Amino acid sequence: MDKKRIEDCVERLCQKGCKALWTDIERMDRGQVLPELSGLDANERAEVLKEIKSIMAVYKDSCCL
Repeated sequence: MDKKRIEDCVERLCQKGCKALWTDIERMDRGQVLPELSGLDANERAEVLKEIKSIMAVYKDSCCL
C-alpha cells in the first residue's frame, strides 16, 4: 500500500470542499470509483475512504449535505 498516493488522493478530494466530499463519501460507499482514485487498488481506495470519513467526522455538525 502506497501511503503517499493515498495521502495525495485524500488531499485532492478535500480540496473540493466539504459538501462535495460528503457526496464523494456516499458515492464511494456505493462502490463507485471516483476519478481522483484512478490507479489505486481496492485496499488503497478503502483506506482513502476511511481517512476522509475520519476527517469529516470532525465537521459533521458544521457541514452537512
